[in-house]
Amino acid sequence: MKTVKISALALAIAGVFATSVHAQSAKTNAWEGADVAVSVGYGQFTPKIGSISTSALRFPVAAAGGAYTTASSGSATSSANDVTTATANISAGYNWGINSNYVLGIRATYYPGASSAASGSFTTSTAAVASPIPVPAGTTLVTNPISYNVKNLYSVVLTPGYAIDNQRLAYLKVGYTGSTIGINGPTLAYSTVNLSGYSLGVGYKQMVSESLYVLGEFNYAGFSNKTVTLTNTSGVNLTGAFGGSGIDFLVGLGYRF
Repeated sequence: MKTVKISALALAIAGVFATSVHAQSAKTNAWEGADVAVSVGYGQFTPKIGSISTSALRFPVAAAGGAYTTASSGSATSSANDVTTATANISAGYNWGINSNYVLGIRATYYPGASSAASGSFTTSTAAVASPIPVPAGTTLVTNPISYNVKNLYSVVLTPGYAIDNQRLAYLKVGYTGSTIGINGPTLAYSTVNLSGYSLGVGYKQMVSESLYVLGEFNYAGFSNKTVTLTNTSGVNLTGAFGGSGIDFLVGLGYRF
């Protein structure tokens, strides 16, 4: 009898433990857990270029029959078109269930490859020169055409979400982003500048099978200005601040584990 009672107690304890483990392992809602996705769409980057200064400029003066004179410094004005491009990314994330309706996730996204190029220009002007031939400040020397693109774009964001039901999830995105801008031109050596900033977004996911879902997203990125130095083939350096902002619209396919 004692053996039977001990066996019954052991089975009861084992049953309670098993039930507890099962309860702890059960998902708070269907969107809790890991997932991966691939997305494609359209993106646009709008550059923001601050004031630009130049190193000493040595240039011919027509009034002196082509004799060279030197300005201690100069400035440049700039213009650049927006990048508009097809885009694609891969991402992976994990959602923690807060309750049956809300999740909080973390997600890392990478955009492989580079965008299409956009054009622009830097127009270099001199400071005042007193001798040998006086040259007024702001005299235009040359306009340098440039092209640039965006590459190595990535983000790490938090994704608070609302589970409409087991099949639908609406979510926000907020976090950190970074990218590399590549700049070159006929008279400029190739240069890069690494930008960083913040990322915001909104998205929606819809299950289409037990594990597969489709998604739609809109994302915005704001990049802080970063100092970049461009070297002209003549040896003149252009130094200025480069930043900007970007948006993209994406649709994709994901797998929920």
